[in-house]
Amino acid sequence: MKHLLLVLGAAVLMAGCGSAVKLDDVPVEDKAGTTVSQQGADGMGTGAGTGVGKGGVASVDISKSTQPAALPVGPRIVYFDYDSSVIKPEFQSVIEAHARYIKANQGRKVAIEGHTDERGGREYNLALGQKRAEAVRTALGLLGVTDSQVEAVSFGKEKPAVQGSDDDAMARNRRAEISYR
Repeated sequence: MKHLLLVLGAAVLMAGCGSAVKLDDVPVEDKAGTTVSQQGADGMGTGAGTGVGKGGVASVDISKSTQPAALPVGPRIVYFDYDSSVIKPEFQSVIEAHARYIKANQGRKVAIEGHTDERGGREYNLALGQKRAEAVRTALGLLGVTDSQVEAVSFGKEKPAVQGSDDDAMARNRRAEISYR
């Protein structure tokens, strides 16, 4: 009887510790708010027939750009919504500028550092930070940057850009930083 209660108690404890949030099942939405792509059984985006590339990110050809490939002097940070690893359209130009530079300088290495705000557990935030870094790495890859030049790493909530618990501070901590090596 004691063993049965012990096993039942352990099962209840483990069920209570589980997270209902699925990081891999995030749909990609277009501006109209309709679902464009969902994760398939193989874990890849299923954007067939939608003009959407791997992982639900549309490909952009930057080779036709007339801008020089100088080190981008603008922002090196991509900000994310709460509990999201979807790149917002307003940061596409930031990614394109860095992709142009990285492609023109094949010897350059870059680290994408994923960060989160202070909400959530350590493991969850490390996973979310990694997803944010991987989203930027994938976007760079779709723009022609080779995988050997880019490393995605997560710091979770361990390196906040801004101290504080207000909405503005948390929004500035939900980011992926592009760091040249």
